[in-house]
Amino acid sequence: MCLSTAYKNEISDSTAIMNNVMTVECDDKTVTLIDLMGRRLTVEGQLLRASLTDGYVILKAN
Repeated sequence: MCLSTAYKNEISDSTAIMNNVMTVECDDKTVTLIDLMGRRLTVEGQLLRASLTDGYVILKAN
């Protein structure tokens, strides 16, 4: 199972917004992250980059 950490704009400890992300859903203006426990977080912005092997998702947040 590949779980990721989601970050706003860049990878750093201070920009991490959710751990154990298992699902990423995108629409026109928002990205919804869902973690292993089913918690949802919707962020205004867009998907910038994701690496499932390295375990990260970077969002370009508005």
